[in-house]
Amino acid sequence: MKNPSLKSRRFFVKAIAAAVGAFTAIGSAHAQNSADSAYPNRTITVVVPHAAGGAVDSLARIFAAKLGEELKTSVIVDNRPGASGTIGAQYVARANPDGYTLYVNASIHNINPFIYSKTMKYDAVKDFTAISSLAQGSLIFSVNSGVPAKSVQEFVSVIKADPSKYNFATSGLGSAGHLGIAQFAYDAGLSNLKIPIVLYKGAGPALTDLAGGQVSAMMDPMLSSLPMVKSGKTRALAVTSSKRSPLLPDVPTMQEAGLKGFEFYSWYGLWAPAKLPEPIRAKLDAAAAKIMSSQSMKDQLEKLGFESSYRNSADFSKYIQSEITRYRFIIQQAHIQPD
Repeated sequence: MKNPSLKSRRFFVKAIAAAVGAFTAIGSAHAQNSADSAYPNRTITVVVPHAAGGAVDSLARIFAAKLGEELKTSVIVDNRPGASGTIGAQYVARANPDGYTLYVNASIHNINPFIYSKTMKYDAVKDFTAISSLAQGSLIFSVNSGVPAKSVQEFVSVIKADPSKYNFATSGLGSAGHLGIAQFAYDAGLSNLKIPIVLYKGAGPALTDLAGGQVSAMMDPMLSSLPMVKSGKTRALAVTSSKRSPLLPDVPTMQEAGLKGFEFYSWYGLWAPAKLPEPIRAKLDAAAAKIMSSQSMKDQLEKLGFESSYRNSADFSKYIQSEITRYRFIIQQAHIQPD
């Protein structure tokens, strides 16, 4: 027969251990809740995975300034360019999910997995918390001044008449402009002609060669393409939005130009590392909603060729999944090969 007193002591020890564990868990949860409710109480860093001066950086800096005002804290932008944005994205994916490291990028974030599947060391969906979409910008479909076409339909006709004379430019492998021009070729019935797409490392050199006549046509965001169009160095045939841009009111949309259903945007969003505490996600989402609906923000975006397109966390996540499906189709039908 076992010693009753020994059995009692063992039970007592287990009970004490269980109680300590419960109190520890409660204490940890309380500490976490206190930290979440105090957020933010120090500087927030918004990582931009591209060089300063581009479309993503321009939007991020405007948003960061307004986020700082809304949350009453300092918000700085940290540019971590390289490898089409994957270097900065990987940095964020590995960061502490405490709300002090945020991430602003364009749709390229969810295109990159198709292009850099061999080298990416993070999951563009699972390793991030999608907080909200922020804005979107149409692309300008422009040609060099030597192309004998004043409309999209004329351009399609001259290509079909002598495809060997023409090519397309894009600012980089897998960029919005790359997928946009691939979608155009498919919708316009040019895919079988195998028109070359010349890949550049950035919009600057691509636009320079477009203006110089080395390449025939290009789709590129309004921010970088508009100055070339305004100066007469390139000719805008259409914009890829569903309605005309106030910056180019005389330029038709692709749909008006004859490509039924054609609509393509470079869109921009706000993310954080995965497992961001819900109270912090909610606070950031609410701040983004307020900022992106303000008239001052809309006015600033319009000057850059953007428009506000806020979606909350749930809707943004759904939108990302629908865009991933779309990108997969474009990449497959265009036979765009991973790097």
